[in-house]
Amino acid sequence: MFVPKHRFRLLIADDDRGVRETLVDMLQPDFGTITVESGEEALEVVEHEEVHLLLLDVHMPILTGLDALRVVRHRRAELPCILMSADWTAPLRLEAIESQATAVLDKPMTRRQLVATITIALEETYSDLWTPDSESP
Repeated sequence: MFVPKHRFRLLIADDDRGVRETLVDMLQPDFGTITVESGEEALEVVEHEEVHLLLLDVHMPILTGLDALRVVRHRRAELPCILMSADWTAPLRLEAIESQATAVLDKPMTRRQLVATITIALEETYSDLWTPDSESP
């Protein structure tokens, strides 16, 4: 098992305040979090803050999570982006995959699903920031 040598910061973009608060509760104290309510704000944070992973709601007004993902891929291609939705359709999932989403999650998700998906994405992207857990067998 590997443990992070670094505290990762996650950006949560969702237009529903309750969802943002629930996700923060699910992720603390394991991860640092920044929350925003729009795709536009997410892009602004990505430009000016150290962020290691994005959790993007697909269905936000003006700039959707999928739109934000496409912009991020042009600016910071290596940044893991996980898309979330309660209303996935087969064409929308395909579009997310074709747009290089790191993963897609169904809302609501369990804490275990959320943390496992994030941990895998972080381990794959930032393997140099993880170290073997000396207490593991």
